[in-house]
Amino acid sequence: MNDPVREQVIKLLQGGQAHVTLDDVIKDFPARLRGIKPDGAPHTPWQLLEHMRIAQWDILEFSRNAKHVSPAWPQGYWPKTEKPANDAAWKKSIASIKKDLLSIQKLVENPKTDLYAKIPHGTGQNILREALLVADHNAYHIGQLLLLRRLLGAWKE
Repeated sequence: MNDPVREQVIKLLQGGQAHVTLDDVIKDFPARLRGIKPDGAPHTPWQLLEHMRIAQWDILEFSRNAKHVSPAWPQGYWPKTEKPANDAAWKKSIASIKKDLLSIQKLVENPKTDLYAKIPHGTGQNILREALLVADHNAYHIGQLLLLRRLLGAWKE
């Protein structure tokens, strides 16, 4: 790829340049803490993880599918439970985040994708904006997940 904008957006989506990655934060995340809300925190780790998954999926589908219908705001962007049903649910959420993130990266990498053209079914958005939105949103919530790990005593500096 010889497009510096695409290259930089991909690096931003992959994370890790200015902060920890999702993989860093979720590695060995204790199962017993995934549904715990520390004092003063508005969300549990599970709620943040699922919110990331749902929001990223919605942005991806909006970007590539004119028939996509977004969830109701805000309740449709958050899980109904504070903790995952089981370890498989936690792992499935992570796998889905990674799969959809790769799809977004492929969309950006594709030279046939016009990063600057308005998405026909949108209200002025373009693929560049949607990719940057995903990167920004993920970085924000990865930071929150890290903070929760610290508050829960499960992060080693």
